[in-house]
Amino acid sequence: MMKLWKRHQRKMKVTVRIKLCRKRNAAGIVIFLFLFLTACTDKNMTQKTIVEQTDEQNIWDDSVLVKNNAPNEELVGMLPKPVANGAKNTYDTLNVATYITKVDDTYFIADCYHDQILYNKNLTDPVSQWCVLTDEVHYAHTIASDGVMFLVDDTENNRLLAFQRTDEGYVHTQTLENIGMRPHYVQYDAKNQTFMAWSSITGEMYLVKKAKNPNGQGIYPLYVDKILKIKELYGVYVRSFTVMEDGIYFVSGHNNQKIIKAAVNSRQDGFDILEEYPVADQAAGMVQLVKIGDFYYITISTDNQENQDYATILRTDRLEKLSDGSYEEIYDQFGVSGGTPYYITEIEGRYYMAHHRTNENIIAFDVNQNQIEHVEVIY
Repeated sequence: MMKLWKRHQRKMKVTVRIKLCRKRNAAGIVIFLFLFLTACTDKNMTQKTIVEQTDEQNIWDDSVLVKNNAPNEELVGMLPKPVANGAKNTYDTLNVATYITKVDDTYFIADCYHDQILYNKNLTDPVSQWCVLTDEVHYAHTIASDGVMFLVDDTENNRLLAFQRTDEGYVHTQTLENIGMRPHYVQYDAKNQTFMAWSSITGEMYLVKKAKNPNGQGIYPLYVDKILKIKELYGVYVRSFTVMEDGIYFVSGHNNQKIIKAAVNSRQDGFDILEEYPVADQAAGMVQLVKIGDFYYITISTDNQENQDYATILRTDRLEKLSDGSYEEIYDQFGVSGGTPYYITEIEGRYYMAHHRTNENIIAFDVNQNQIEHVEVIY
């Protein structure tokens, strides 16, 4: 009898464990499904950068981005209480500046190798007078905003950090973990009211949306609405994309050597490739592609062997010319050399280029009738 009773106890323990596992799995499924609930917002972006789509054709199918209801419960990654930084920058110089933008009356710079995002009201104060939005990142490359919410790619930690402008200043509100591998580029698509975050190694575009209504603290949750994949770029180091004309252009990586023009597929879970533009060996490791006037401007970090000695700036009137080297190299027109040109943005009609591996970190310039003019080193 005693043996039978012990055997019965063992069976009961196994049954309890199975039930607990089922409960845990069910909870995990609920959390996973939470990421795919959707919402829309009527907040418009107040500042336009080069790559944002405002007047171009709507390349997204509305059914991909716009759905009826936002999640009603607290979303994954929300901080219990928003956290402000706002401390003064402790560095006298920038260390690998990768991005500059302006939202309303405030400038933001990604000070990548100092692991921080800075902000300030002007471009005349020394960088030691700028304030720190966050220093909880490891190699943040870009920042994007809809005018209220700000999204930062925390590249080496594979996550996104969300901030909100409040009466108390800028506060950290949420952390979205497990965003592919090395998220490297974040932009705001004003037309579709969606943040677009690019995972630079896995070929995945994370579409992040803002809940329609704020929570009890007045904070707007963000959530991953969709993940669009392009399998041809899995394992390829692609630093950025450009929403332009009638598609999305993904720049060449050193290990695929081609620009890919794509559009959302009919299944709405990834991209169809529309065009491919092979590039020469020396231009393979691209950073960014932008259209200014009649030309495509392309910043280059490395060749196909990841040699930074090939860092330069190119421009061409046709992407087909990139394969045979019949493009124009314009790096010397900026009066700097030996560095790495990075992301270019447009702010109030002027162009700004982040630049590193030299002392010239932020360079401003104008383009007038396809001529580069008034080049100025800001920082």
